[in-house]
Formats: sequence, C-alpha cells, structure tokens
Amino acid sequence: MPELKRIMYVDDEPDIRVIAQLALEKVGMFDVKICATGQEAIDSALEFAPDLVLLDVMMPGMNGPETLRRLRKIPGLSSIPAVFMTAKTQLEEIAELKKSGVIEVINKPFDVIKLSDELRRLWAGHACH
Repeated sequence: MPELKRIMYVDDEPDIRVIAQLALEKVGMFDVKICATGQEAIDSALEFAPDLVLLDVMMPGMNGPETLRRLRKIPGLSSIPAVFMTAKTQLEEIAELKKSGVIEVINKPFDVIKLSDELRRLWAGHACH
C-alpha cells in the first residue's frame, strides 16, 4: 500500500485553513496544498496530484460535495480518495454525505494533534478495500 504523503485541503475559512495547515504539515509532516475555494482545488488538483482530498462541506459558491464531483470528472482523479469535514454532525446529514463516495466525514472543530493520525488511519482502511 502506498504511503499517504500529499493532501489537498479545501476550506473557505482563513483561520481554519491556517490551523489545518499547521496540523497537516507540522504535526503530520504531509506535503499540503491549501485551497480557499472549490474552483481553486479543481484548477490545481492535476498539477499537485494529491493522494487524498480533505474538503469542507459548506463553502460559498461551490460546496464540498460539488467540488468532489467535479474533481472526479478530471481524468486521473476519478477515484481520488476524499474526506469531508463539517460542523453538521447529525447522523442523517453524515450518512447523506457518505453517499457521495467519501471515506469518512470528520467533525469540526477537529483535534489539531489527532487530525494527521486520523487521516492515516482512514487511508490505511481505504487502501485495504
């Protein structure tokens, strides 16, 4: 199984982007591409070639599920593993989000220290399928 190294993180909130970047780069030692919008993610995804995409669900313009649908239409990214992050934690909402083909839905606020380990665990579980 390949190692998880490159993560694209998409979130419209500047403060959360800074915290996530710290969690993923400094704690997790990942190579990270931070995007403020879904369109930015789409525009840079092929060049960055992420192993995994971590997407905020609620963003203005293009939300997380729509961004993921569009990313998966790009040749070479059709099966890109993805994880959603959301403050919506009701079971029905999480179940609906999982139908879009993500590995998991992580609740916000997330634990800065545990985020990288959680993504590695999800990656390993996904790779076994």
